[in-house]
Amino acid sequence: MDDSDSAPKSSLDAMRWIMWAQRKAGEDWIRARELSFEQSFVLVHLVHNPGTIQRDIAQMTRTSAASVSSLLQGLERRALVERRTEGGNERSKRVYATQEAKELIAGFEAAMDAVEETVLAPLDRTERTALQALLAKVAAELPKPTR
Repeated sequence: MDDSDSAPKSSLDAMRWIMWAQRKAGEDWIRARELSFEQSFVLVHLVHNPGTIQRDIAQMTRTSAASVSSLLQGLERRALVERRTEGGNERSKRVYATQEAKELIAGFEAAMDAVEETVLAPLDRTERTALQALLAKVAAELPKPTR
């Protein structure tokens, strides 16, 4: 098979390849820290939204309360999250990422920026600006992601 047989056949094919490269790099980064995608997603959310309640985590991750409870138990065993009862309400615990969790996931954005730089390396500044403008135009017509 020559290179022309393996090249993307359409713009959407090319975008899928780019997203695959980004996702693989993210998964590799996460796996190196012995986290699942779901665990890392929740930790990033908790770093940016300390004190989130479990119900909101379940809604954000589109999963059940039982699944969130199990996920949080695993993170608690690793001392990456802590659940606190506030205001004397035992039924409403707030969840916080620990300092260890913050240190563990620190650098994720930088790692993803490095992936973007690698993916866009073949383009000069003008081409990157044009690509960004075209993608923004397409994205503006799509429903906003909910997660």
